[in-house]
Order: sequence, then C-alpha cells, then structure tokens
Amino acid sequence: MRPGAARLVGNYSIEMKLKLSKRGDYVVRSAICLASSYGAETPKKLRQVSLEMGVPRTFVSQIMGDLVQAGIATSFFGTNGGYRLARRPEEITLLEVVEAGEGLLDADTCVLGDDPCKWESVCPLHETWTAATAAMKAELASTTLATLAERDRAITSGEYHVVGHRRAHAETVEIKDSVQVEQGVVTIVDRLQAGGSWLIPHLDAARDDGEELLMRIGPGGSGWLTKTVAVHLGEAVKSEGAVVIPITWEATGPAGLFPRLTGTLRLVEVDPDRTEVALDGRYRPPLGRAGQALDDVVLTRVARATVRSLLRRLAHALEEA
Repeated sequence: MRPGAARLVGNYSIEMKLKLSKRGDYVVRSAICLASSYGAETPKKLRQVSLEMGVPRTFVSQIMGDLVQAGIATSFFGTNGGYRLARRPEEITLLEVVEAGEGLLDADTCVLGDDPCKWESVCPLHETWTAATAAMKAELASTTLATLAERDRAITSGEYHVVGHRRAHAETVEIKDSVQVEQGVVTIVDRLQAGGSWLIPHLDAARDDGEELLMRIGPGGSGWLTKTVAVHLGEAVKSEGAVVIPITWEATGPAGLFPRLTGTLRLVEVDPDRTEVALDGRYRPPLGRAGQALDDVVLTRVARATVRSLLRRLAHALEEA
C-alpha cells in the first residue's frame, strides 16, 4: 500500500496517517458535546450539537443514531426531547466512541492482501500489525469521555498545553469592545436565545473586514479567514446588574487551525430602549500562508478590527429585528 493510501479493513477504514473518517470525526465531536453537558437539566437538541461542534445539520441525526445504537447515548422524544449520555462520561471510553463511528478496530483481512487473515497462510506483518492494533486499542480504551471533555474546555479557554508537542500557532488575542443597541435588554436576550444560526451571515461579513485589513497590512491574501462553521450562544444568566451570555464562534482555517472566538456578551441597560452590549474574551487568529504565524501587531489589529465590525453588525441586526 502506498504511503497515505487508505483501504477498507473489516468494517472500518484505516489510513496510514491514522486519521478518523469524517463520520468518525463527527461521532467523536458529538460524544464530547454530550459529555460536556452531562448533568444539564435538559437533553441536547440536534441543532445544538450541530452548532456547537460543526456537525452538518443534514448529517447530525445519523451521527446521534450511531451513538444511540452503540449504547453511548439515549434519545428522548417530546418538547423537551433530545440526547443524553447513557452513562457517566467517566464510564465511556474513547475506544467505544471511535468504534461507534468507524466499526470494530479488529482487522478480519490480511494487511498485505484482501483475503481473510488465516494462521495457516500468515503474512510477515501479522504479529507486528496485531500488536500495533492492540496497543492502539489499549490507548483508546484508557481515555474516557470525561478526559476529552475536560481537555476541550481547557483548549477553548486557552489553558491547555501539550507537553513535547509544538503546535504551529496557538496564541490567542484578548479582545474587549462594546456597542450600544437601540433595543431593551429583554428584547435582545430573546433574540439571542433564539439560537446562533441567524448570526452566521453577520459573522462572515465581519470576517471580511478583518480579511481586508490583512490584505492591507500583512503579507497575506484572500481566503485566510474562510467560512463560519459554528456559532453557539449559551444560556443567559443575570450577574451584577447585567445579563451575561457565553458566545463561541469557529471558522474553517488553513493548516488545521481554525480561527476561534470564545467569550461572553454582557448586556447592561442604559435606559428602557437602549442597551450596552460588551464582548469580552479571546480570539485565536488564523495562520498566514503556508501555515506561518502572523506578526503579533498584525494579529492584534486584525482581531480588534474583526470584533469591532462584528459588534457593529450585531447591533444593526438586533435593531432591525
């Protein structure tokens, strides 16, 4: 088999880069989403999983069905229906989740051919490949969904660092900005709690402003900030005279590093018909050409320009609504 080539082995696809298939990728993402919300009062809706984890809306029901069939998740019908983990995250292994999407990680055909693996005609790779497969399964079985959910939280907050592994660029830029909206707090909260899908066009438009700045002041070109893939708005909570709503935005990006904005929207009443909307959080900018990091000054200017544009467009959208 040539390097990088993929072929079907048993019920799953094995690639020399040991990369999950797209279905396996979505299954793992969705399982992490359910683990992160374990213990919540209401089950996760399909649209929530889709928005939070970037799983296509046309595919998410099949993915959740894989988790249900594997005994990892349970489904509930009705107005308050959705999906929950069938067991505690600490009791579900990554091996179970991967096999829910990829099939059993036990090859039933020979590594060097398409025939069934038989001891009477064993190939030279049999023992080594069997040992390697067993080691991979053991590693996957030693990692729980609870561990993955905690890692995801730490990565999102910028607190996670991989020992001995140098990422191409994972710095984040602190962003703080605000805008006043000619609407009352209650009206704005109702609109934001309706979901984040309506925000995507406005986020994409704000991205265009940041990209225009990149083309003016940085050694770049169009296409760096690409398309928004997920927007998630959390539950609104009251805190010190304000209403606080968590927000996460992620777009596609080069070199496997997605631009990401994680923070909170803080709504403070100025008067009955006017609200200050403040965005506070961290922005992970994209890479430049060939995956190189951008200059810190350029990164900061792009982040601030993009966030300023986002808030202006958000205010306009809320006032129109």
